[in-house]
Amino acid sequence: MTSENKGTAQLTAAMVLSGTLGIFVVESGASAFNVVFFRVLFGAVALGGYAFARGYFRDHGLTPRKLGLAALGGAFIVFNWVFLFKAYEATSISLATVVYHTQPFLLVLLSAVIFRERLTKHQLMWLGIAFAGLVLVSGVRPGDLGSLTGIGLALLAALLYGLSTLVTKRITGVRPHLIALVQVLVGIPLLLPFADFGVMSGTGAGWAWLVGLGVIHTGLMYVLMYAAYAKLPTAKIAVLAFTYPAVAMVADWAVYGHHIGLVQALGVPLIVLASLKVNRAKSPSTVASSPAPLPAPAPAVPTAR
Repeated sequence: MTSENKGTAQLTAAMVLSGTLGIFVVESGASAFNVVFFRVLFGAVALGGYAFARGYFRDHGLTPRKLGLAALGGAFIVFNWVFLFKAYEATSISLATVVYHTQPFLLVLLSAVIFRERLTKHQLMWLGIAFAGLVLVSGVRPGDLGSLTGIGLALLAALLYGLSTLVTKRITGVRPHLIALVQVLVGIPLLLPFADFGVMSGTGAGWAWLVGLGVIHTGLMYVLMYAAYAKLPTAKIAVLAFTYPAVAMVADWAVYGHHIGLVQALGVPLIVLASLKVNRAKSPSTVASSPAPLPAPAPAVPTAR
């Protein structure tokens, strides 16, 4: 197997795991804050153990400035997870995932606002197409407050992910595993005031789902992604990242019977196509150094998703 083929298999496996994330969140039965708290707790153990076994703590390259940037990116990341998981509660996994997938466009807009980067006609065209796709995918009436709330939460999560990407891509010379470890470690004290441990006594089998979120969706998934990024061109990473929403939609339908309607389905290819075009058209300074959160990848130093 060639290096690129191995990378393709690794990233595909990671994106398939990403597609099951919503199922683990819902099946845990815990609140969004509790889910994210235990995800970062178990994820820190998994990533820390892997980094220690591989000797990544030697010559780690972390400085106070880099630690500060990683911590700031981690603050954005953990609250991005909170809002995404709340979006699952307010609407469906499928709808929240597709809306969240607009993150590449928010990243471009953030770069234009924060770094004064000029938007080209090409970017504006694809941003317009993506917005049209978002309108179709939402498929809700103004009175449908549940879905509208879910869409708003998913967009807020995507915005926080974009902010984390802008911060994290300024970190160089540090293994992405260590950056992700710092990010989840930061999440423990940040989320501690919001976690409700009193309700966890009756969690029962839900603990297995929470451990899975930390070990599988934070430990194993990141290791697979980071290994794949070193072997694949950015364009291929961007394409394979769309395995995530596809699997999420199938899983949501298979497990919960949720599916998007015909009109909503028309918006999905618009968002997918626009995301691919925007990723390929990004200037070096706006290229996301992170995996696609869930989508929009392009990468040298990925942020935790």
